[in-house]
Amino acid sequence: MRTPPSCYREIVKVVVCAFALFLLIPSLLVHAQSVRSHTKNSPRGTAVSKGQAVDMTLTVTAVATRPIQVWVRTAAAVTGTSQVLDAFVPAGEAPFVKTGQRVRAFPVASRSSMYQARVTRVTPSAKGATVQITLNGPGRDGARHYVAEIVTDRGDFLSVPNEAIIEEGDRRIVYVQRQAGQYEPQPITAGVQGELYTQVTGGVRDGDQVVTFGSFFIDSEYKLKGAAQSQ
Repeated sequence: MRTPPSCYREIVKVVVCAFALFLLIPSLLVHAQSVRSHTKNSPRGTAVSKGQAVDMTLTVTAVATRPIQVWVRTAAAVTGTSQVLDAFVPAGEAPFVKTGQRVRAFPVASRSSMYQARVTRVTPSAKGATVQITLNGPGRDGARHYVAEIVTDRGDFLSVPNEAIIEEGDRRIVYVQRQAGQYEPQPITAGVQGELYTQVTGGVRDGDQVVTFGSFFIDSEYKLKGAAQSQ
């Protein structure tokens, strides 16, 4: 019994395909090696052991909505009694200064001394505002000039601790804990920068865990591993 011509054609196709696949195997292996090499040279994050975390007192803090405070610093002088100071705040910061806000006052002659005070009057003007500050108790004997830090509230914002932010040129980066001991760099966009926290408008979400103390160690580890893998 003779094999039909159509069967011969099918057999030829199978043989040709098998031969072509055989020829492609070396190039496929090279491509796979290239992919592995590229992945190896581009680490997504870095890991830290429990011992290392304890040694560097590594801590993480949640991204959360918090009140952001900015301290407005200005010169103040005694104008009447030793407990009353007058200061001037320029127009850019004057709208944030309100009666009743807390003030920390440091005598110029002794910056190691600090006195608690309150804003007791704000008088706006075209160039800013004249601010009256009243110390909570007697000031330093003989002191006529102080450096005043007025604690102003800028509002509640999604924020991260300032210690978590690493600045690299125009970029700001935080390290996010993806799982226990595993951290990845994440660029963020920042808004209002306060004394303790900075507003974030992009890059992280509410509830993300970011490294605070120890962030520079994590950053160094990440960069060292990336440099080693690129060699």
